[in-house]
Amino acid sequence: MDFQDNAGNGYHHQDPPEGHLPHVAAPPTVPLAVPNVTAHNNSGHGRAGRSGWRIFWRVMLTLSIIANIVLFSSLVTLAGVVVTGDDKMFGYTESTLIKGTSADKIVVINLEGVIDGELADEIHDQLQTARRDDAVKAVILRIVTPGGTVSASDRIHHEIAEFRRETSKPTVAFMQSIATSGGYYASVACDRIIAEPTTITGSIGVIMNSMVIKGLLEEKLGIQPVVIKSGPRKDWPSIFSETTEEQKQYLMDKLITPAYDRFVNLVVQGRSGKLQRDEVLQLADGSIYGAQEACEKKLIDRVGYFSEAVSLAETLASVIGAHVVEYRKPFSFLSLLRAQGGAENLLKLDRNTLERLAVPRLMYIWQTQW
Repeated sequence: MDFQDNAGNGYHHQDPPEGHLPHVAAPPTVPLAVPNVTAHNNSGHGRAGRSGWRIFWRVMLTLSIIANIVLFSSLVTLAGVVVTGDDKMFGYTESTLIKGTSADKIVVINLEGVIDGELADEIHDQLQTARRDDAVKAVILRIVTPGGTVSASDRIHHEIAEFRRETSKPTVAFMQSIATSGGYYASVACDRIIAEPTTITGSIGVIMNSMVIKGLLEEKLGIQPVVIKSGPRKDWPSIFSETTEEQKQYLMDKLITPAYDRFVNLVVQGRSGKLQRDEVLQLADGSIYGAQEACEKKLIDRVGYFSEAVSLAETLASVIGAHVVEYRKPFSFLSLLRAQGGAENLLKLDRNTLERLAVPRLMYIWQTQW
């Protein structure tokens, strides 16, 4: 019989005669060949495995270093915000809307959402940024708002008027979708007003809401409110008692009429040469107007789109091919924390929320938006 070893080396045995013990000579190559092959293969896999793990840990180390650098930078930034108490240290970034052919810039500032103190602060900060930039030749105030509080709307009007007075840089109000009441209040501070064809504007007037929960407390909950005051008018209007005609007239004389007169006066001033006071008074009954009607009644100067607002701003600033940019607030940890806090506050009715509901607010706003 012929046998062949694993290494491929042949050797032969003959069957021994009966009665004789066979003499077996173990081939010397068999025990050497197998271990050699196995050792070679194991060594190759081991080196490949170790090499793969080295690459893996190097990648993980690099990622860990990068993560720690980012974390450290974030902690330093967050510490700066905590120390300063706000996130104004970040300033604003510029986002290009229309790439111009010149170094002259036109800045778009967004007045969007219900007007309150926070939005008024943002408009102030952005106007300050535009004021410090010599390359800025004009400002477009993009307005998308139903209005808001009387004081915040007035602050924005004042900021725009001061910007124009101090810099002599023209401003164009560009209305989109809705620019009513406080939104129109702010627009009349600008040099020109242009609105998209589908825009709703107007609603010149003042409104104040108050609620009475006397019946709910006494009849449904069995609660009897007790009010102690130094004078009969101290709590007018009160959520714990019906508002009388005397109280309504008192609030009209003290709050509504002065705010209304100021609104009308600023419209007359802003539309000087286009509208007389008696004409403004006829329009200032709270009515809303479409863009075309507002243009016909001279509440605005033109109906058009954003490109026309840019062309108008270039004409007023005497520039051609301006670079149009928009100010944006960069991400900050404080804004994230505020957003999270705001989401939580929506889910709970705390003392501050109750106070805001109870205290009447004087508004330049188109009320159906609430």
